[in-house]
Amino acid sequence: QVQLVESGGGLVQAGGSLRLSCAASGRTFSAYTMGWFRHAPGKERDFVATIGWSGENTIYADSVKGRFTISRDNAKNTVYLQMNSLKPEDTAVYYCAADLGWGQPTTQKNEYDYWGQGTQVTVSS
Repeated sequence: QVQLVESGGGLVQAGGSLRLSCAASGRTFSAYTMGWFRHAPGKERDFVATIGWSGENTIYADSVKGRFTISRDNAKNTVYLQMNSLKPEDTAVYYCAADLGWGQPTTQKNEYDYWGQGTQVTVSS
């Protein structure tokens, strides 16, 4: 069983920054692909970013490329999402997720095995 706990959400003005953290349980965290997704009202849960076990392989949604950075600290069992130049359209509940498979990082939410409870990010204009 893997438990994921997100933190770091909040209210920020457009152009501001936030850093989300996701702390994971489990002794093999370093083997997991980790991802961030977001769910805005009236929309599907959308892919944001993913990072492979070593931290070298990352993929970003086009909408966040150049503004968001995903990283991980395997010694702390934590994955981060640094969000800069935030826009009102970034407003959503952000979820981290763990893929326990051994494949490459994936953007497909149905490939992820465990999910956190989510953290709200609100960007005001």
